[in-house]
This record gives sequence, structure tokens and C-alpha cells, in this order.
Amino acid sequence: MWLFLLIPLAAEVFWVFWPALNSFSLSLTRWNGIGAAEPVGLGNYVDLWNDPIFRTALRNNVIWVVGFGGLSVLGGLTLAVLLNRPGRGIGIYRSAIYLPMVFSLAVTGLFWRVMYQPAGLVNTALGAVGLGSWERQWLADPDVALYAVLIAAVWRQVGYIMVLYLAGLKGVDPALEEAAAMDGANRRQRFFSIVMPQLRGVNAVVFAVTVIDSLRTFDIVWAMTRGGPYNSTQLLSTYMFEQGFTLVNLGYGSAIAVVIFALAIVFIITYLVRSIRQED
Repeated sequence: MWLFLLIPLAAEVFWVFWPALNSFSLSLTRWNGIGAAEPVGLGNYVDLWNDPIFRTALRNNVIWVVGFGGLSVLGGLTLAVLLNRPGRGIGIYRSAIYLPMVFSLAVTGLFWRVMYQPAGLVNTALGAVGLGSWERQWLADPDVALYAVLIAAVWRQVGYIMVLYLAGLKGVDPALEEAAAMDGANRRQRFFSIVMPQLRGVNAVVFAVTVIDSLRTFDIVWAMTRGGPYNSTQLLSTYMFEQGFTLVNLGYGSAIAVVIFALAIVFIITYLVRSIRQED
């Protein structure tokens, strides 16, 4: 039995933990992938602090975490509640909503890129309902490009969150809801006082998944805008890729990767500590 455990552990250490630790050490150097790395101490982190593109990417990531996480969770929970009932065709609706998760983020990005073209479906639909003044080049406008990409990402993610909440709702004790209804509690009171407390475990999983997905989002942004226009859709992940693999500034790119890791750990640990205290 121990042999079966040691084999995946060794693979995990080699493919995950060692590269992660190597990123920490590499972030303290200046290296272009050729020759010996030059130690610079915390120089890369000082440069990050003074880098306006990094600050833009950091701000965009905050917007992305709040928008992507909030809209995905709200949409997924709402759909799960609406579809958590027996009925004809319910399975078809669930499958249709989950279907975007089957496609890769790159394919989703290319699909929405076509949708956002000047003569694409989005502008055509706006013109058809009398909102022609809202038509624009969505991915070429620095003021709205980030939010346009965000909508595409939420469209794909909401089905996944719905499935997680559907699984959680199956474990809710209906007897408690029935007892609350007999005591005069309305539907809203029953949901927030009876159902939501029983979804605490699912909420923890959804929060962790959403935060991690938010911070590592890369494919869909790169496929749609490559961080443009004028770095307006730059996220930490896209800026890390640009620095590390396009400009071959591996030390600087590793420093950005360390920042992403630190942010994910802070978000998740803070939430878990708060959840544990609430349970106590």
C-alpha cells in the first residue's frame, strides 16, 4: 500500500513542489535562461512595487476576484436553487448550463472574441433591441475590455459552480425546511436560516476554487486580448507569462508568480480561519 502512495507522492514532489520552491529561489535572481543566474536579493520585488503595469495587473486581479467570484457564485447558486427540483426537462437545462465547461478556456475566448467583433452577435443584438448607442469595439476599448472578458469567463464558470451547489443541496435535510414552514417561515427565511448553514462546507470549497481560478486565470484573457489594449486587461498571470516567456525575464516573472501564490494563500487561509471560528 505504501508503494502505491509513494509513487504519486514522488511525482507530486517532482512536478509540483520542486518547481514551486525553485520559483521562490529564482525570484531572488536576474536570469534570462542562459548562463548563471545573478543574485539580486529582493530587487525584483522592489521593481514590482515601482512597475505601473504590475500595479495595473494587481488592480485588475482584485476586480477579477470580486467580479468573477461574485457573479459566478451568485449565478451558480441561483441556478442550483431553481433547478434543484424534479421536473420534465430539468436535466436538459442542467446539461446546457454546464456545457460551456466542456470547452477549454482558449476555445471559449476565441468564441467570445468573435461575439464581440464590431459586426458580431453582441452589437447586432444591441442594435436589434434599439440600443445601438451601446455598440462599440468591446475588446479594443480600454474602459470596457476587462469587463467584456470577465463576462465571458463567468459564462463558462457559472455551470461548474451550479453543479457544486446542486451536490450540496442534495444533502440538505428537507425535514428542517418543512418544520420551519410549519412555524410560519417564508421561502427567503427558510433559505438563509435553514439551507445556507447546511451549505457551509460547499461554500468553503466554492470559495477556494473560485479564488484559485481567479488568480490563475490566463487562457481566456490571452486568447481574447493578450493583456491589451494598452495593458488594460493585464492580469498577474498574463504579465507573469509575458515577462517570463515572452521577454525571457525569468527572475522577474518568478517574483510575480510568488505574489500570486501569496495572494491565494492569504485569501484562502483568512476564509478558512473565519469559517472555523464561526463553527466554534
